[in-house]
Amino acid sequence: MNSRREFLSFLAASPLAFSQSDAPANPKDLLSVLDFEEIARRTIPIAHWAYMTTGVDDDATLHANREGFKKFQLRPRRLVDVSKVDTGIDLFGTRWESPVYISACGSQRAFHADGELGTARAARAKNAAQMLSTVSSNPYEAVAEALGRPPWFQLYAPRKWDAAEKMIRRVEAAGCPVLFLTVDQNGGRNTETQKRLTKADTRQCSTCHQSGAGDTTKRPMYSGVETGGVNSPGMTWDFVDSVKNSTKMKLVLKGLETREDAALACEHGVDGIVVSNHGGRAEETGRGSIECLPEVIEAVKGRIPVLVDGGFRRGTDVFKALAMGARAVGIGRPYLWGLGAFGQPGVEQVLDILRAELTLTMRQCGTASISDIKRSFLVG
Repeated sequence: MNSRREFLSFLAASPLAFSQSDAPANPKDLLSVLDFEEIARRTIPIAHWAYMTTGVDDDATLHANREGFKKFQLRPRRLVDVSKVDTGIDLFGTRWESPVYISACGSQRAFHADGELGTARAARAKNAAQMLSTVSSNPYEAVAEALGRPPWFQLYAPRKWDAAEKMIRRVEAAGCPVLFLTVDQNGGRNTETQKRLTKADTRQCSTCHQSGAGDTTKRPMYSGVETGGVNSPGMTWDFVDSVKNSTKMKLVLKGLETREDAALACEHGVDGIVVSNHGGRAEETGRGSIECLPEVIEAVKGRIPVLVDGGFRRGTDVFKALAMGARAVGIGRPYLWGLGAFGQPGVEQVLDILRAELTLTMRQCGTASISDIKRSFLVG
C-alpha cells in the first residue's frame, strides 16, 4: 500500500478526529487480535503510534509479513479424537502454556504508563515467555520481578566490546536464561512512515521525553554503559563467537532469513534462531518471515530450535509456522495494541485469543498436541 495513502488514512482515523465514546470498555468484548489495533491507534499519541506502526521504505515487507500467510493453506484431518488439546511446549528448559511468546519491543511506556511491567504481569498471568528489549522503558530487574522469573533478553549490541560485555554480565547476574542477539539492524534502516506520521504530532516532545526523543543513553539498560553506539555495521561472526564464549546463557540469533546464515549459525554453536525481519523494520526484501521460514528450517535440520516472528495475527498463522517446523512464534504489535488500548488486561486478552484460535485450529486439523503438527498439514 502507498505510504502516503496510509498516512492520510491514519489522519482520518486519528485521535484528533474521533472520540473514544464508541470504543469497548472491556477487552473481553473484543473478538479478534485485529480489533485492538483501531482502539490502540485512537489512544496512543500519533508520534508514538508512528514508532510502533512503521515499516521501512514503502512498507512492502511489513505488508508481506501478513500477505505471506495466504500462500500456505491447511489440510485438515477428520475423525480424530481432539476432545483434549494441549498447546503447551518445552523450550529452553521451561514449559510454556502456548507456543506464542512476547517478542522484544522497546519503549513500551510510550504506549501505556505501565510499559513493560504491564506486559510482564500479563505474561505471568498466562505463563507466556517474554523477551525484553535493550531499549526497554523499565530495567531488566524490575521486569523480572513483575514477570515472576527472569525474562529472555534481546541485545542491541554496543559497538564497544567492554560495554556489550557489561550489559551481558548484568542480565546474566539477574538470572537471564536466554540471550537474543539482534543482527538485522546493523545496516541501518529508512523508516519513512514513522517520519511522516511524527510530523502530524504537534506536541512538545519534552512533555513525555525528559531527555528528548530518541535519546537511548537515558534508557535503564544503558545506565553506566558507554556504548560508542549500537548495531555496528562492522559486526561479523567473530562477534557472535565472542558473545557465545563470554556467557553461560543460551545464545539465539534474532533476524536471520536465509539458509546460508542458518547453516553458519549452527556451525558457530548458537542455541537457536529467530527468523525475523524486525516486523518489516529492517530491510525492504518484500518477503514475509513465513516465506523465509522453510529454507531456514531445511538448513538447520533439527539441530537447534527455530523461532519466528512477523505478521502473526491469527491462530491459523501460528499453526502454519508450527507445521513448517518452528518451535515457537513471537508477537510484537498485537500485544502492544492490547497494552496501548487497555494495559495489562489487553495483553492478556490478546494472548487468550491467539491461544483459543490455535486450539480451535488444532482441533479442526486433528492435532491434539503441538508435537502432532507436521508439514503434511500444510500445502504451499
